[in-house]
Amino acid sequence: MSGIYIHIPFCKQACFYCDFHFSTSLKKKDELISSLIHEIELRKNELNNEVIETIYFGGGTPSMLNQSEIDSIINAVYENHKVILNPEITLEANPDDLTKRKIIELSKSRINRLSIGIQSFFEDDLKLMNRAHNAQEAINCLTEAKYYFKNISVDLIYGIPGLSNKQWKKNIDIVLSSGITHISSYALTVEPKTALESLIKKGIIEDVSDFQAQEQFYILIEELSKHNFTHYELSNFAKGGAFSINNSSYWKGKSYLGIGPSAHSFNGKQRSWNVKNNSKYISAIQQNKLPIERELLSITDQYNEYVMTGLRTIWGVSLEKVTREFGKEYYTYLLFQSEKYRAEELLYIEDEKLKTTQKGKFLSDGISADLFKLDMP
Repeated sequence: MSGIYIHIPFCKQACFYCDFHFSTSLKKKDELISSLIHEIELRKNELNNEVIETIYFGGGTPSMLNQSEIDSIINAVYENHKVILNPEITLEANPDDLTKRKIIELSKSRINRLSIGIQSFFEDDLKLMNRAHNAQEAINCLTEAKYYFKNISVDLIYGIPGLSNKQWKKNIDIVLSSGITHISSYALTVEPKTALESLIKKGIIEDVSDFQAQEQFYILIEELSKHNFTHYELSNFAKGGAFSINNSSYWKGKSYLGIGPSAHSFNGKQRSWNVKNNSKYISAIQQNKLPIERELLSITDQYNEYVMTGLRTIWGVSLEKVTREFGKEYYTYLLFQSEKYRAEELLYIEDEKLKTTQKGKFLSDGISADLFKLDMP
C-alpha cells in the first residue's frame, strides 16, 4: 500500500524557525489548487496501481483552505487512484484556523485525522517563534476538536530559549488532560537562512541549548510513559495504538507520492522532488509537464536510508533484512560499526533487530550517520 502527500504552500505569516516552502501571498491560490489536482491526474500511474491507504495534507498551512478546496483535492485522489475503504486522511491545522465552525465542517468531510500545530501554550514562546495563534486559541481548539474528531495529534516544541522545565511539563500536562492520544514533539532547530538564525546572530534571541533540548526530551519520554504512551518513533508518541499510519509508512520504507511545489516522492528505489517555486510549478503543470527532479538510489543509498529510518523507530533495523536485501558485506559492516555503540549501551540487538536504548534515542540521528556506508564503486 502507498500514501499520497499534498503540499499546501500557504501561510498567514512566517514562523521564525521554519525552512519549509510556503508563501504568505494567496494571489495564486486558485491556480495552485487546480495545478495540484492536475498533477494528481498526470501522475495517476506512477504508483503502479498500488492501493492508497493514507492521504496527508501538509504545508504550509493546509487549514487555510476552505472545505470545497479540500474536497476537490481529495476527490481527485479518489478519481485517479485505488483507495482503501477507510483511509487515514490527515489535515495539518493551526489553532487560529480551527474555529468551531471550521472544525464542524472538517468533521463532515473525509478528513478523519487532525494534526494541530500548537507548539506551546505559553505566549512568550509563541511570540518568540512568531506563531500566528495565541495560547487561548490553542486551548480552545483542543476543547472543540476532541468533540468532533477521535483521531487528533498535537505538535509540541521543546528546547525553546527561556522555556523552563516546569513550563515544558505544563505543556505536556495540558495535552494529556485533553485526552489527546498522539503527540509529535521536536527540538527547536536553527535552520540556515531562517529568521531564527538571523535573530540569534544579532543577539535578539538567545541561542538554543543542546543540553536543554536533551533534558526536556527525556522529561517528555518520562511523562508520557507514565500515561502509557508508546514512544514508537524518535519524535512521535501514541496511546492505545493511535500510531500515525502515514508517518509509520515513511519509516517503514513504503512508497508515497508527493503532490505540490517542493513535495517529495519515494518508491523504494527512486526519490524525486518537485520544484520549490509556486509560479514555476503552476506554469509547468499547466503545460502538462512535471517539474520534477529524480534521483535513482544505489544499493548503498537504500541501506543508509533504511538504517537512518529504522533506528528512529521501535521496530529497529532488521539484521535479516540487511543481509537479504543488501548482502553479507553490509551486515558485517553494520555489526562492526555498531559495536562501540552497543558497548556504550546506546544500541542493542533484540530478536535480530538493532535498536536504540533509552539513552541512545536522542542521539539516534548522529549514530545512524556513523553507521552509513560510502557508495561502493
